[in-house]
Amino acid sequence: MGFIFVRPQPAKGGEYSNVSEVKVREGETFESALRRFNKKIKQNGILSEVRRREHYEKPSVRRKRKLVAAKKRRLKAG
Repeated sequence: MGFIFVRPQPAKGGEYSNVSEVKVREGETFESALRRFNKKIKQNGILSEVRRREHYEKPSVRRKRKLVAAKKRRLKAG
C-alpha cells in the first residue's frame, strides 16, 4: 500500500490548503492509481494553477487577459 500526493506551497500559518492524495488500494496497479490521482488533480484545479504559475505574468498582462475573457463572456451571453 502506498500514497501518491501533491503538496502545493503552504498557506500563511504553514498549513497546506489543497493537498491531493490517493491511497493505492491493495491489488491496484500503479497505472490505475495514477489515473485516479490525475483525475483528482484536474478536479481540484491544481494542474491549471501550476501551468498558470509556470512563468511570471506581469500585472498589466494579467489585467488585459481578464478583460479579454470578460469581453468573450459578454459576447457569448448576449
